[in-house]
Amino acid sequence: MSWGSELWDQFDNLEKHTQWGIEFVEKYTKFVKERSEIETNYAKQIRNLSKKYQPKKNSREEEESKYTFCKAFLTTLNELNDYAGQHEVIAENLTSQIIGELTRYLTELKAERKSHFHDGRKAQQHIESSWKQLESCKRRFERDCKEADRAQQYFEKMDADINVTKADVEKARQQAQMRHQMAADSKGDYSSYLQKFNQEQNEHYYTVIPNIFQKLQDMEERRIERIGVCMKTFSDVDRQVLPIVGKCLDGMTKAAESIEPKTDSKQVVESYKSGFEPPGDVEFEDYGQTMKRTASDTSLSNSREGKEKPAGKSKGKLWPFIKNKNKPPPAPPASSPPSPSAVPNDPQSPKQHKEPLSHRLNDFMTSKPKMHCLRSLRRGLSLKLITLNSQVRNLIEGSGPEDFSHLPPEQRRKKLQGKLDELNKDIQKEMDQRDALTKMKDVYVKNPQMGDPASVDPRLSEIGQNIEKLQFEVQKFEGWLAEVEERMPSKSDSHRRSGLYETQNNTTVSNNCAQDRESPDGSYTEEQNSETQVKANPNPNPNPNPNPTSSTPEFDDEFDDEETLPTIGTCKALYPFEGHNEGTISVAEGELLYVIEEDKGDGWTRVRRNEDEEGYVPTSYVEVFLETNAKDS
Repeated sequence: MSWGSELWDQFDNLEKHTQWGIEFVEKYTKFVKERSEIETNYAKQIRNLSKKYQPKKNSREEEESKYTFCKAFLTTLNELNDYAGQHEVIAENLTSQIIGELTRYLTELKAERKSHFHDGRKAQQHIESSWKQLESCKRRFERDCKEADRAQQYFEKMDADINVTKADVEKARQQAQMRHQMAADSKGDYSSYLQKFNQEQNEHYYTVIPNIFQKLQDMEERRIERIGVCMKTFSDVDRQVLPIVGKCLDGMTKAAESIEPKTDSKQVVESYKSGFEPPGDVEFEDYGQTMKRTASDTSLSNSREGKEKPAGKSKGKLWPFIKNKNKPPPAPPASSPPSPSAVPNDPQSPKQHKEPLSHRLNDFMTSKPKMHCLRSLRRGLSLKLITLNSQVRNLIEGSGPEDFSHLPPEQRRKKLQGKLDELNKDIQKEMDQRDALTKMKDVYVKNPQMGDPASVDPRLSEIGQNIEKLQFEVQKFEGWLAEVEERMPSKSDSHRRSGLYETQNNTTVSNNCAQDRESPDGSYTEEQNSETQVKANPNPNPNPNPNPTSSTPEFDDEFDDEETLPTIGTCKALYPFEGHNEGTISVAEGELLYVIEEDKGDGWTRVRRNEDEEGYVPTSYVEVFLETNAKDS
């Protein structure tokens, strides 16, 4: 149905309706704009959430990232970030495809509506003006007719009056004729204008106004159609990102399905495996024989446990399960230069003692010790003091040893291997830069106008020095890694050691105060010392003095009056060592010293400069030449 034919008299109502249509477009545009803002804010919050739970750049987070469930969570966060990006795409498409389009269309719509109603008002004003002119012609014709009638009546009256002169009668006749002529002219004007007005009115209501109303109808239909298109786009914008959103959700599902509990359990082993072997069986101690109890083969700390649990298997050491709140000690003093084998034998981190040292001494003093037992105990106390001093210095400096000697063997090997991989990557990068600069120099040599070949030489020299430094670091870490791998126990050794314990389960043994996998200072050791060889005790009564009360004073005498240790070899200092800690001795590079006690697996060698000056130095800082008879013994 056409507005022109049906609503020819509803100009004002159509004006109100079209204005309401424009206001509806503005309202819908505002609605889409608010939806776009919601999508933008939602995407921002999702991105902030994903960023908040992203792993931080620290060692703990890097360790956690090895597990499959941590990787799955990281994948979920990344997919969630992409999911937020799709909501940003929705906001952008709503802004560009709907808000922008409707904003431009509103400007055009308002201008078009204004033009149409301007033409309508102009046509209305024209027909109203014509009607007024028609009314004016009509009133003039009516007035002239009345004037003509009055003039005719006056003429007739004058003509009938005999007292009136002929001149007056003629004058009245002429006046009546003139009025009749004016009435006739007014009638003609009125008739012609009436005909003109009817034609204009017919054109106005059947042509002009219908055309204007038709344009308004077309405009309104286009507006409604545009609103429909925008509403369809509103849903299509969401539908377009659904495949990508589905992929994000599929990625989250796939990440959840990739979680492998067994793999994570293996990763726990890889992360925390120390490389140490479990403690051996506690040997049977026969208290039925008339003898003093000898030290157990495990360590001094196990002698007390041997009394409490005389038979059966028991854990000789509980130190792997005791939390050490102290930081591990650093390498030898920082003033000493590093070397390829400078630190691997440094003292390891001290472990938490199961019992106070006084209890160990009380247990140890129940039997008659030998001189080398006292020396070993004294050595352990000295090295314990050195380790504690190193530990305090490490806490002050806030850094660990360069060779990761504070870690258990297996973890230390992994750290060294990782450091080697990083160094090799750096070397490859430097070599790639060197090759690129070399090619550039060749181009400059062939084409001097492109550049000066000498300008590349400083950079090449710098890269060469960097490569040499990195290669030196690689050699150093390779040396440490080789020593760690050599000192790590193999499976065959563990089986052989286990069999040896089983064959001697019912034999009374003597430890000779040798060290187990824990050195006298309570630190980690990476291999068993040669003194831990299990030997049967040929003498069932190791105490030659039958008086049990004499053990304590003899112990004190022998501990206080320890005789001077004999020289077992010589050594040459490879690097300077200042020896700030108590119990150590400072040496200069190239200095020759006497060896009075070799390394027991704790990384320290005891040396003597003269009769009054002796102490410990790191084994990796000296080259030891033992005498033949000392090696054989």
